[in-house]
Amino acid sequence: MNYNIAVLAGDGIGPEVTKQAIKTLNAISEVYGHHFYYTEASVGAIAIEETGNPLPEKTLEVCYNSNAILFGAIGDPKYDNNPNAKVRPEQGLLQLRKSLGLYTNIRPVRAYEAVMDRSPLKRDRILGTDFTIYRELTGGIYFGEKNLSEDGTTASDLCTYTEKEVERIAHLAFKAARTRKNKLTLVDKANVLESSRLWRRVVTEIGKSYPEVEIEYLFVDNAAMQIIVNPSQFDVILTENMFGDILSDEASVIGGSIGMLASASIGDSSALFEPIHGSYPQATGKNIANPIASILSAAMLLSHLGLTEESEVVNKAVDIALDKGIVTADIDPKSNYGTEEVGDYIASKIHDIDNIKPLNKENIDFGKSTII
Repeated sequence: MNYNIAVLAGDGIGPEVTKQAIKTLNAISEVYGHHFYYTEASVGAIAIEETGNPLPEKTLEVCYNSNAILFGAIGDPKYDNNPNAKVRPEQGLLQLRKSLGLYTNIRPVRAYEAVMDRSPLKRDRILGTDFTIYRELTGGIYFGEKNLSEDGTTASDLCTYTEKEVERIAHLAFKAARTRKNKLTLVDKANVLESSRLWRRVVTEIGKSYPEVEIEYLFVDNAAMQIIVNPSQFDVILTENMFGDILSDEASVIGGSIGMLASASIGDSSALFEPIHGSYPQATGKNIANPIASILSAAMLLSHLGLTEESEVVNKAVDIALDKGIVTADIDPKSNYGTEEVGDYIASKIHDIDNIKPLNKENIDFGKSTII
């Protein structure tokens, strides 16, 4: 099969981790006989430097003509430290989501056995954690009307949602729950916010069409606490834009590093895959950035294209790397492996497909496998 992939590596460590994701896709291509055709395009700070626009029209055109988008990261201290900047890298990502109609962000959260002790949370708290956050991505306070008084002393951001915006992501979340443990948790602030009360009303009504799925309601402050004290209770979390942004970053501590969390942003006709970490400019060019989130995002890309077995092979190759301690220093401070080395190892395990499909962990533990 042939697939056109738009590559928007972006800023900071984005190009470095995206390179490893492409390395993974190329390994899948070689093993399975697929053909991935990559078209690079600029976004974020680098695009501002080149064109004055964080999302050039040419980049949008590349995305429209692709089967999927592989995204790196955006952001630059030059803009972060300048509150008066009128054009910012992040505007490019927000505009991209809006232009492509990427209204659903999907973020899996899992406690990996091999690195469980690296998490700042106690093992007994995170054991068995495996849930997915469905975050609405094109509405809410990030896209609402913004006002600043002439004297600069008063500011406001409007949080607006329509029934249609809630309905379309709610259906996706319920369908996902049906394939998992049949539990959906709606996170809102319905005791205070009118927009949250709309969410609760719409989701409750839609839930009647999915009678097998249990619906739980949590206020966002309680949900934030529960993700830390008892994360294994969750299956599918459904929430609005800002709450989802905050909770998914909080959940990164479960995996031991924000460099472990992948994501997919899905619309009716486009899909973008990216690690949830930022551009981490301090690490740029140092070969220390964790590429696993980007590689797992590539696995989600494969699944979206219908390449389910190929996606699972990538996930198993990552499991092997974690089991063997082939990780960057954010996971293991004593590690001597860098971004490139971790990417190379995971790609090599994909080529060793006969030994990872299915993965026999007992053999690995007792040295019976040919896996090195």
